[in-house]
Amino acid sequence: MKKILVANRGEIAIRVMKTAKKMGIKTVAIYSTVDRNAPHVKFADEAVCIGEAPSNQSYLLGTKIIEVAKQLHVDGIHPGYGFLSENADFAEEVEKNDLIFIGPKSKAIKVMGSKLAAKDAVKAYDIPMVPGIDEAIDDVNKAKEIALNIGFPILIKASAGGGGKGMRVVEKEEDLESQMQRAISEATSAFGDGSVFIEKYVASPRHIEIQVMADSHGNVIHLFERECSVQRRHQKVVEEAPSAVLTPELRSKMGEAAVRVAKACDYLGAGTVEFLLDENHNFYFLEMNTRLQVEHPVTELITGIDLVELQIKVARGETLPVTQEELSITGHALELRVYAEDPLNDFLPSVGNLEVYQIPVGDGIRVDNGFEEGMDIPIYYDPMLAKLITYGSTREEAIQLMIKAINEYKVVGAQTTLPFGKFVCEHEAFTSGNFDTHFVKKYYSADKIQDKIAQEAKIAAVIAMKQYINDQKTLRIPTH
Repeated sequence: MKKILVANRGEIAIRVMKTAKKMGIKTVAIYSTVDRNAPHVKFADEAVCIGEAPSNQSYLLGTKIIEVAKQLHVDGIHPGYGFLSENADFAEEVEKNDLIFIGPKSKAIKVMGSKLAAKDAVKAYDIPMVPGIDEAIDDVNKAKEIALNIGFPILIKASAGGGGKGMRVVEKEEDLESQMQRAISEATSAFGDGSVFIEKYVASPRHIEIQVMADSHGNVIHLFERECSVQRRHQKVVEEAPSAVLTPELRSKMGEAAVRVAKACDYLGAGTVEFLLDENHNFYFLEMNTRLQVEHPVTELITGIDLVELQIKVARGETLPVTQEELSITGHALELRVYAEDPLNDFLPSVGNLEVYQIPVGDGIRVDNGFEEGMDIPIYYDPMLAKLITYGSTREEAIQLMIKAINEYKVVGAQTTLPFGKFVCEHEAFTSGNFDTHFVKKYYSADKIQDKIAQEAKIAAVIAMKQYINDQKTLRIPTH
C-alpha cells in the first residue's frame, strides 16, 4: 500500500494521515468547498475538492470518492468514523473497484449495522443479552404484552439506530403507545427505517466497550476496555481506559465475549463491542461499531499500540504482530471531546470564528486536533473541534493532568465543552469512580458551572488585589 485516500475531514483525517506518513505511505485528502483551507487539506500530500459544503454533496459521495481514488492511483481508502465509515454499500463498492477498504468486509458492516441482526448473529456464541424481544415490531398490543412479560421500565430502541435517536425509556404501561409512536417516527426520519424492538431497561448501567482487532488469518485479539459512561443525550463526552470498576476476572470475561462477537461476523480490522454493565456487574451485549472509535486514543496510550497502523497492516493482509498474551495495561488515559457546544445552554452547537485557539502541550498531553486559530467553525458537520487526551501512571494523575490541560486550552469565539470536562473531573462521583450513564442527569446543571466560574473569578480578583498591594509596597521602598 503506497497511497491512501482518507474519506473524512478534521481531526480524524489528520490522525490517520500521521500514521500513514510514519509508515511511508502517501496521503490524499478530500475536502468540501467550505473546508478548502482546513488543516487536514494542508497536511496531506495531495488534496481534491469533492463538492459543496453539505455532506450529502461532498463527504457522502461514495462513488465520486472512489473515482478520485482511481484517478490518483490510490491503493486503499480509510473512512475514519462518521460519514461513510459504516456504510456497507460504500465498502462493497470500494472492494468491487479493486481498492482496499481499510475496515471490515461489507457483510460484517451490514450484520452489525442492524441491532437486531447483530443480536441474531451472536446468539449462538453464548453472549449475555439484555432480556427483551429480538424481532422488530410496530404493533402496540404486542409491545404491551412483551413489556408486561419482561417488566417495566423498558427501553424502546430503533433497530437501525445510533447516537440516541429513536430511543425511549417507558416507565409505565399507559405511556407505552405514545412513546412507541415517537420512537418509530424518529427512527424513520433519522434512518429511513422505523423498525423498533423492546428490551428491559437497565436502571443504573455503565457503558463499557471493548476494543477488538482481527486479521485475515483467523486471529482476533481484544485491547481491553474503555469506560464511556459520561454522556449527554446518549453521546459520549468523557472516556477513559481502563475502567475504574472492572476486576481482572471481569475484564477477561468481557474481552473474551467481545472476541466471540467479532468471530460471529467474521470480522476484519478494528472494531468495538459495546456492553452495558449493571450495578451487580452483570454485563450485556449492546452492539458492535464496525470502525475506529472517536475514543481510540485512550486505548493506544494504555497499550502502547497504534491502532491505525494495525488497521492498515491487517487491511493489506498481514498477520497481527501481537498476541493476546503479549498485551497488558500500563497507566491510565482520559479523553474529553472538545465540542463547539455551549454547556451553559443545553449543549447547543456554538459556531463562530476561532479568534483565539491555543492548545495545551506537555508530557502526558495529546490533542488530536482539526482546527487552527482564525478558522470559522462550519455549521454543516459534527461540532467536534478536537479531542483532549491525558495520560498518567494512575487514574488520579490522568485526572489532575486533564484539569491542568483544560485550564491551558484557550478558545475565544465559540463556547466549548471544556468547562463541562473540568466539572466532571472535579466531581466527587467521577473521581471516586462511582458513577453511571446518568451522571449528567444526576449531577450536572449549567448553574453549577456558572457558580464555579464566578467563584474562580472572585479568587483571581483577590489574588490580583493582593499582588497589586504588594507591588505598591515594593515601589514605595526608598532607594537612598
